[in-house]
Amino acid sequence: MSRTFSSMVSACLVMAVFLSAPAHAYRPFNGTDADVAEAGEYELEFGPLGYLRHGSGRTLLGPAIVNNLGLPGGFELVLEGRAERDLGATDGQRNRFADTAFSVKHVLRKGVLQGEEGVSIAAECGVLLPEVHGDHGGGGTCAAIVSQHAGPVTVHVNAEVARNRDRSSGRFVGVIVEGRGEGIRPVLEIFNERDNQGGRANSALAGAIWPYRDDLVFDAGIRRAREDRENVTELRVGLTWTIPMFK
Repeated sequence: MSRTFSSMVSACLVMAVFLSAPAHAYRPFNGTDADVAEAGEYELEFGPLGYLRHGSGRTLLGPAIVNNLGLPGGFELVLEGRAERDLGATDGQRNRFADTAFSVKHVLRKGVLQGEEGVSIAAECGVLLPEVHGDHGGGGTCAAIVSQHAGPVTVHVNAEVARNRDRSSGRFVGVIVEGRGEGIRPVLEIFNERDNQGGRANSALAGAIWPYRDDLVFDAGIRRAREDRENVTELRVGLTWTIPMFK
């Protein structure tokens, strides 16, 4: 492992440990749900290792870290990023720390995800931070999320607009369906993403979520997509760990 890649991995782990010691994508999805961490709780979404094949390119993913800190009033702070290593590159910079972002999420309407009746509605807006050895530009995103029970499943609908790091404008529409009940739950996500420069993606993910304990949930998924006229396959494995921080 190169010194640069080792440094990036160490930085990821240090960030997670620092924020969890004395902060919601929703694993293993691209989208999220209309809920936030409880006030005073820290949620670590951790993907130790993943694999991405995009056309002829191959990338090793991880660690991927999303830090969520629940605040009073139905707010949540989110800080995230992911280490990546190009496996096929023979020259240039092969390692980067990508998908860096900071956002604030807020529950606008309490519903089924908060133990009440009706739909849960949330909004999440944030900034895209410059990447390390990646895209140095910035940007912003804002999403609306609606969640509701539908018989044996829970459905989460996401709609997002973005100003990307390359100054293009984009939008994302996705639907997550997850099983309800005890034990391992099957999950599915489909989404469409496009920008005003002709880029587009149609994606489907299938996987499972395993609530091992109240404070520890494991997940795994495989995503197949068609992005910019190329086939994409991605493997995701990770966990979500909840830690009480303050009252």
